[in-house]
Amino acid sequence: MTLTVNQFVRIFAGAFVLISLALGVAGSPVFVNSNFLWFTAFVGVNLFQSGFTRFCPLENILRKFGVKDDTRCG
Repeated sequence: MTLTVNQFVRIFAGAFVLISLALGVAGSPVFVNSNFLWFTAFVGVNLFQSGFTRFCPLENILRKFGVKDDTRCG
């Protein structure tokens, strides 16, 4: 199974949100600092704007590394 650009973006975004929540929420066993929640907000804003503008820096990087787009969707 080969992952597509779209799948990589979702995996990266989900992982970064979960990691930043784990590091930023005071009740977490791996809490470091609540400022990590700003990273969660950054990922959310990036996903939101890319839905409208279709601009995603990670997509561009992945394509330069040769990751293929999903041809089933268009």
